[in-house]
Order: sequence, then structure tokens, then C-alpha cells
Amino acid sequence: MNRDRLTALAGLVLLAGVFVSIQISGPDGPAGPVLLGVRGEFLLFALTLLGVALLHHHTLAVALTGLGAILFFKFAFVGNFHLVEHLRHEWEVLLNLLGLLLGFALLAKHFAESRVPDILPRFLPEGWKGGFVLLALVFVLSAFLDNIAAAMIGGTMAMVVFRGRVGIGYLAAIVAASNAGGSGSVVGDTTTTMMWIDGVAAIDVTHAYAAAVPALVISGLIAARQQHRFQPIQRDELGHHQVDWTKLLVVVLILAGAILTNFALDFPAVGVWAAILVGATFTKTAWSELPGALKGSVFLLSLVMCASMMPVEALPLASWQTAFGLGFVSAVFDNIPLTKLALNQGGYDWGVLAYSVGYGGSMIWFGSSAGVALSNMYPQAKSVGSWLKEGWHVILAYIVGFFILLYTVGWEPHAPHKEGRGMPAAPMTGQADGH
Repeated sequence: MNRDRLTALAGLVLLAGVFVSIQISGPDGPAGPVLLGVRGEFLLFALTLLGVALLHHHTLAVALTGLGAILFFKFAFVGNFHLVEHLRHEWEVLLNLLGLLLGFALLAKHFAESRVPDILPRFLPEGWKGGFVLLALVFVLSAFLDNIAAAMIGGTMAMVVFRGRVGIGYLAAIVAASNAGGSGSVVGDTTTTMMWIDGVAAIDVTHAYAAAVPALVISGLIAARQQHRFQPIQRDELGHHQVDWTKLLVVVLILAGAILTNFALDFPAVGVWAAILVGATFTKTAWSELPGALKGSVFLLSLVMCASMMPVEALPLASWQTAFGLGFVSAVFDNIPLTKLALNQGGYDWGVLAYSVGYGGSMIWFGSSAGVALSNMYPQAKSVGSWLKEGWHVILAYIVGFFILLYTVGWEPHAPHKEGRGMPAAPMTGQADGH
């Protein structure tokens, strides 16, 4: 029996143990079933995320199984749970997120076909500085593209300029740069996009850059020097390409459509797909990208749906300490469901949270979607030990960046942005202790 099957069997045994050991407090009780003081929904959700972490080749199956288990638990043990009513509150967020994930997959393909990624390496300086500039380009691209697309573009450029010899520490820095660049932009990361379509104003996440920029500098400088020692940059084999301005125009239209329809309709996916369909009338669109994107989208939506059913009243009070801790949790568990839990709870400083769950996911390869995507391109990165050993600078950068943000901007929590949702935020203390 191979390792994956053994792990899956162990997960099933553990899952069964939860149901056998569960202590029923009454089908209509407000607390619902608990095990050792912990709500059963949280235990099942934790098992689902553990399965995603361990069985990275079967993430969709694990996510769908977890969703089914949580639904069964709700129907069996929580008497006041109504699925139709729950979906009535969540359908807009789920549909918006699905439309944006699929649309951004086509946006990334249009951008790649514009040949801009092939041209950018020509402008890299020699030596370790070239490696740092490449990371800075990934950072900037991620502010306008989805962080997954930015990481893949960065990985493609690194493959060319380093002749395929890319160190794991540098791969960690590419993921970190993509997550940092996306943390302050509502079109730059799935987590910030979720905040945006859930009602958080775009301006309320931008101060994440107060942490993201220092984090880029710290991690980027160390990783660039690591990579230069491992394999210096090589530009002599780069080909000559011309920009496809038509493809680039479609990229601009998609981004403009997302922004305009978010403000006008509170539904940015409409603008994204309107621009895609308009673009399809005058340039070829890679519709073949959609099946693969759909699989990943269903996986993420399953986790989001799981998160939406968690009893947020049982979570720790929203505070900067909680946000700081969520960064480390995000390194182990995918940051998508963590963001959904925080949105349901409310009372966070969204810029601080965006940086925490976005950049924090870079600390381990499976902590963010960008890391998973890049590791599919570089299978050697799928080692937690090697990632931590060579990518230690990402952890250092996260901590330093977080406290720079706290010191310069402070913790300014927002009231729950949807009526009837959330818990009171921790009292606003202004800035970090001692300031």
C-alpha cells in the first residue's frame, strides 16, 4: 500500500473517530455537538485541511469529502441548520468568486500570450541584482494579475534566465513576492478578491503594502544572493520577441471591467466576463484553459463553503495578535478558508489581515495557491524540510513586515461590513505596544 493510500486510510479512521467520540449536547442546543470542548464543525474542517496538506495530489477529492462530511454533521446534529437559507446568504460570494477565478485564468493566458513575460528578462541587470529585480517584477505583476498567474510568470522567467537551475530558496521567494504584491490589491490575490466581493472596500486593504514592501526587500535580497551562488543569471540565450498589443489590450479590458462593475453592480465577475467575450471577437481566446481552472476553482469553492458553515462566535476575538497568528496558521492551512472565516466573523483591520493570510501562506509550499501552482512546475519544491531550510528568509520577512505595518499604520479594525454578521472587534489600541 503506497503512502497516499496509507495517509488516506489514517484520515478516514480519524474522521470516523470524531463521529464515534462526539459528545451530543442536544440537536437544538446553541452550542451544538462538541468534542473535548471543541465544536464538531471545527474538527471536521481541521481534518479536511490536514487532508489537503498531506494529499496534495488529491486535493479536490479531499475538499469535496470534507464538504460532504460537514454537511452531514450539520444535518444530523445541528437542528437549526437550513442549507437553502445558508445558500441564500452565500450564493453571490460563491458565484462571484467562481467567475473571477475562471476569468483570471484566461487573463493570465492572455498576458502570457502577449509575450511581455518573454521580453521582461532582457531588462534584468547582471549578478544577484538581476534575481532581485525579477522578484520585484513578480511583486508588481501580482498587484494587477492574480498571484497564481504572477508566480507562474516569475517561475517561467526564472527557468529561462537561470537555465532551469532554480534553488528552492529562490522559489520560496517567488511565491512570497507574488503573495506580497497581491496582498494590497483586490485583483492581486484570491484572498483580497474574496474580501472585495464580500463588501470590503478596495482602499481598505492597500495599507498591507506597508508590510509587503519591506518583506519583499528582506526576502528578495537574501534569496537573490542565494540563487546567484547556486546558479548565476544567464541572458545570452534569450530570444527576441515582439509584444502582442492586442492580447495586452484584452488584459487591460478585463481589469477595467472588474473594477467598474464592482463599483457599479457589486459584482466584478460580470465585468471580467463581459471583457473576455468582447476580446474573443477580435483575438483568439484559450478556452481550453477553463477545464483545468474549473477543477481548481471547485476545490477552492468547496473550502470556502466549508468555512462559511463554521460557528464564528467560537473564534478568538479579532485583534492584531489573532491576525499575526493567522499568518502562521496560513502556512499550514490554505489561506482561502481562513479568509472566509475572518470575513464571517468581521471586526478585523483588513489590510493587516490581507498581509497576514496572504504573505503568511508563503512560509510552506502548500500554504497558498501560488505555492501549489509553482511547485507543480518545480516538483523539487514539494519538500517542507527543504522549503523551511532554504526559504527561512520568508519567515523572517513576514515577522519584520508585520511589525513595521503595526508600528507605522497601527491596528484599525473595521466594524462588520454586513448587517447582522460578526463579533465585536478588540478595542482599538492605535499602534503596537510601546508606540
